[in-house]
Amino acid sequence: MTLKKVIQKLVIYLILLTWSFIVIFPFYWLFTTSLKQPLNVSRGPKYVPTWDYEPTWEHWEYLFDEQKDTTWRHFRNSLIAATGSMFLSVFIGAMGGYGLSRFQYYWKPLKWRNDNIAFWIISQRFLPPALFVVPFLLLYTKLDLIDTHIGLIIAYTMFNIPFAVWIMRDFFNQLPTEMEDSALVDGATRWGAFTRIVMPLSTPGLVSVAIFSFVFSWNEFLYALMLTNFDAITMPILIAGQNNTRGVQWWFISALTLTAVVPVILMGLFLQRFITRGLVAGALKG
Repeated sequence: MTLKKVIQKLVIYLILLTWSFIVIFPFYWLFTTSLKQPLNVSRGPKYVPTWDYEPTWEHWEYLFDEQKDTTWRHFRNSLIAATGSMFLSVFIGAMGGYGLSRFQYYWKPLKWRNDNIAFWIISQRFLPPALFVVPFLLLYTKLDLIDTHIGLIIAYTMFNIPFAVWIMRDFFNQLPTEMEDSALVDGATRWGAFTRIVMPLSTPGLVSVAIFSFVFSWNEFLYALMLTNFDAITMPILIAGQNNTRGVQWWFISALTLTAVVPVILMGLFLQRFITRGLVAGALKG
């Protein structure tokens, strides 16, 4: 190996290590803060447990012992809303993307074809979500969907569908149609070819859409704040509401925040290869 290649590898590893430190350090800071007594937090930066300060697990014990019912209720609300929206977004997005990929549409009034329709769908994500808060409040009040899981699932699904359709449509464009045509010739229905052939081949795209839909729904704050008041409050609202008469308790908020990000981190770690493959395929136009 030449000296030039050695230097190139060292530079690459140095960049990767630096970036890894930048990404991981906030989580390490949250964890160490969750182990500090209030006095240690106020005294300034202390990085190494046991060395710089005496760690304590009392904040975690408080979170999962004294406040376990509250913690679990909000965690469950986030899980229900995010999971429900994820499945609906993947299902509707896959069908919409498949239709735009395999059939030719023409809307005569505006002379729109598939590309125009697909762009109109993704353009719905250009609009700021805050623009629709008042209409949602009025409609949900009329339909009695305020502070319900189904209300959050519907709202999140509506925001996830444009992204899901756009990614799945471009992903399906990369798949050859020969196997579908063979299945149709052998007597399979269009739905059978879609579920038995196209969907298994589209796993990377489906998983990519599922993860991004889940992450958006899990982290969403504005609509969870406006459309819930007790029964369906999610984790972001619980974390944001930790101010009290004694001030902001950073040690408790750190433990709560780590609890909230664990599901997303685990999904990313286990399914990262699907994310990359799905985004690369979805970024190519057929």
